[in-house]
Amino acid sequence: KKEEKMNENEQKEHLTRWLLAAAFLASFGSSMLYGYNLAVVNSPAQYIKAFYNQTMIETYDWVPDESFLTVLYSLTVSIFAIGGMIGALLVGKLVTKFGRKGTLVRSSVLVFVGGALMGFSRTCGNPAMVIIGRFITGVHSGICLSVVPMYLGEIAPKNLRGSLGLVPSIHICLGVFIAQVLGLSELLGKEEHWPLLLSLVVFPTAVQLMLLPWFPESPRYLLIEKGNVHATIAALKWFRAKENIEAEVEEMQEEQRSLSSIQTISVRQLLMDRCVRWQVITILVLNIGMQLSGIDAIWFYTNDIFKNAGIPELYIQYTTVGTGAIEVIAGMLGCFSIEHLGRRPLVIGGFSFMAICCSGITVSIILQTQYSFMRYMSVGCVIGIVAGFCIGPAGVPFLITAELFKQSHRPAAYTIAGCLNWLSNFTIGFVFPFLEIATGPYCYLIFCAIGFGVAIYTTVIIPETKNKTFMEISQMFGPRNNVLKEELTSNGDLSLALMNKYGTLEEK
Repeated sequence: KKEEKMNENEQKEHLTRWLLAAAFLASFGSSMLYGYNLAVVNSPAQYIKAFYNQTMIETYDWVPDESFLTVLYSLTVSIFAIGGMIGALLVGKLVTKFGRKGTLVRSSVLVFVGGALMGFSRTCGNPAMVIIGRFITGVHSGICLSVVPMYLGEIAPKNLRGSLGLVPSIHICLGVFIAQVLGLSELLGKEEHWPLLLSLVVFPTAVQLMLLPWFPESPRYLLIEKGNVHATIAALKWFRAKENIEAEVEEMQEEQRSLSSIQTISVRQLLMDRCVRWQVITILVLNIGMQLSGIDAIWFYTNDIFKNAGIPELYIQYTTVGTGAIEVIAGMLGCFSIEHLGRRPLVIGGFSFMAICCSGITVSIILQTQYSFMRYMSVGCVIGIVAGFCIGPAGVPFLITAELFKQSHRPAAYTIAGCLNWLSNFTIGFVFPFLEIATGPYCYLIFCAIGFGVAIYTTVIIPETKNKTFMEISQMFGPRNNVLKEELTSNGDLSLALMNKYGTLEEK
């Protein structure tokens, strides 16, 4: 026991400057762009609609009505999520072929193509360039939103997976905040500047492209999937500096022995594998709940929500920027507290608080005609939703997806999680304006019910994964999946057929 405590204390010293640099650099040119693209269309919405309207008149000699412009703008907003879903479908094959870091580097070319299309759309007088550019940047975000937490989860020691795993969520919040600040009328929130505002995504990606190739690939990928021991040791020494890496290599080799096949399994095989049944259900619930909790409606349509709540139009943009600043602060609080509180409390508390705030928006909008001060309650509830999301649900689902699955199952798990995440994102982005028209303030009660539902599921089903190895987490789900512990290790006496490609045995 004394030796175990000493080992735990040694592992707490694993945070090095190169590990931190990898986390920030991988997130800076990827996760931050996701947040930026979510919010950047909010401020110039009226200018984009005016551009569409003017182009239709000049090109087709046709004056579109307001409903057509609403559909076209909704498509501009939500096509980003369609691209993201396609990107998520590519994740499994890309990370297996090119590795985690290699996929991030190669996918950056998409940002330059998408940014160029959006930047020159007004000059060319072509609305399709805006929509296609949003689609292409969505593909990039769909890839990176899964690959970045996968990369960070595999390079981080187990006692730092939580903190490093939430670095991307901080950058997502930071991207939203930057988009809101640059969208102010005093900066780029002017009619002539909106194409530049949309195309600024190329600059963070350029920085990432110059620096990230110098960093090592994921050690777990190098050892378990490529079998390159020397490259694995070199990568670990880079990230761990002078610390002892022998225990970590042994833990990777134990996981390698537990796999019946080093080959990455397909999505279909993952869905059919009874050994990970509840892990799959868990990522379904968390990723769908993450997007249907109401946060996307807040990000996409913040200005419209504040306008409907009765906030004077002159102050709406500054109120929006204030919510963005709170996002960044809340994201940092989540990053610093996750290793102390654990994953479950952040998810349960975050979703529950968001649900309460969603019901508060409904109440405040209904009563604002009678009590003018209720409009400020709407603002407070929006801020509460944002804060609750960024503290927990923003990054924990992606982190848990990495922790619940072994190396061979992880790419397929991220493919499923990413597709559901983006499909839900698209649904909210496209449907919310029409849902709000049809149900008014009562639409937020739907988000309220979803938030409480996810919180209850987390309380009942999901175990705490803090400071656990990937093997230990798999064994924690064993009883719920009706799988014996021996089936998840390399020491049992069961046949390979019974292992269902999740464990491995030495022939005796």
